Amino acid sequence: MTNIIDELEWRGAINQQTDSEGLREYVETNSISLYCGVDPTGDSMHIGHLIPFMMLKRFQAFGHHPFILIGGATGTIGDPSGRTTERQLQTMETVQHNVDSLTRQMEKLFAVDTDNTLTLVNNYDWTHNLTLLDFLRDFGKFFNINTMLAKDIVASRLETGISFTEFTYQILQSMDFLHLFQHNNVRMQIGGADQWGNITAGLDLIRKKEGADAKAFGLTIPLMLKADGTKFGKTAGGAVWLDPEKTTPYEFYQFWVNQDDRDVIKYLKFFTFLTKEEIDALEIKVETEPHLREAQRVLAAEMTKFVHSEEDLNDALAISEALFSGNVKNLTSKQIEEGFKNMPTVETNAIDQTIVDWLIELGIEPSKRQAREDVTNGAISINGDRIRELDFQVTADQSFDGKFIIVRKGKKQYTLVKLAAK
Repeated sequence: MTNIIDELEWRGAINQQTDSEGLREYVETNSISLYCGVDPTGDSMHIGHLIPFMMLKRFQAFGHHPFILIGGATGTIGDPSGRTTERQLQTMETVQHNVDSLTRQMEKLFAVDTDNTLTLVNNYDWTHNLTLLDFLRDFGKFFNINTMLAKDIVASRLETGISFTEFTYQILQSMDFLHLFQHNNVRMQIGGADQWGNITAGLDLIRKKEGADAKAFGLTIPLMLKADGTKFGKTAGGAVWLDPEKTTPYEFYQFWVNQDDRDVIKYLKFFTFLTKEEIDALEIKVETEPHLREAQRVLAAEMTKFVHSEEDLNDALAISEALFSGNVKNLTSKQIEEGFKNMPTVETNAIDQTIVDWLIELGIEPSKRQAREDVTNGAISINGDRIRELDFQVTADQSFDGKFIIVRKGKKQYTLVKLAAK
């Protein structure tokens, strides 16, 4: 495919466009500069945030120039899009901390420091010196209240209420588009489906300021839903974060590997840079050999490498294989800490005891009778080795780096034993 629009259409990545024919013609003959923004409402993005930014990467691959905007200014206000209640305002210190954190994430994900075809900007830079009178005269004058009230992002809040602060959010975002249009020749804004009102407000401002013939475009990406109708990116444990301290690379890998057969091809199209031929081949595998889950494993590998690293992917694969087979003895302390993060854990000083007494003291076994029975029957493993001797002595020498001992009872019941530091 030679046109980025054909690529996006094949991937099912286009929801709405302001001028589909005009955009197609423009990108046929021009390298377009475009942007997408994210507000620093937290100190990490989650996988839902990635969707529009993956589109920026696709434009970049076709020779276009993406801008990533961190909303250091808009983040202090709060985007009402997709919300039924007001956001809790954050302190300026918190906003700055989040800006710094998201900037580091973006720099890592998109190699900003080594790639001169991608630019990172912060809208605080062109708004923090703006006076209230300048805001009202230079920008507020161009916004019709009736038009603003009709936007879904505002109309949906009229019954429950919306503050003047959040009401003005679309003006601030429009100012971003205008600024980038005027100073960086940015011609297009992209965003999630809930950003349509903000994007079109920006286009209106550009045309009022720059003339009706100003070449500018807006594009939104479809709302990502799972096959069961629930929102993509949420798990029983909450959001799937890009920060490895919030969601470990192993947990991240497992999230993708566990995707439904009905969703996996859609996610491969949205999130990976595999070719149409490669994804079509995986689609056939889903239909003919679903039990192998090859498409899910490819998706998980591609995403873990992109968000984290090849090393983190190898760790995730090692942990997955060890937990599946029960052969955990070759895991490193780091892999154990990551893979057993959400498994039952006990901390103890107790060591140098027989296996039966030790299991009872840790609460892994309810009684000596049950402990003897499980040991004798080979149901207990220590660090992957099955223990059958009732007089087996548990010592610190059996631990991983003096930190952990892994107990498995039966096939799947793991307990991570942390040895208290001496």
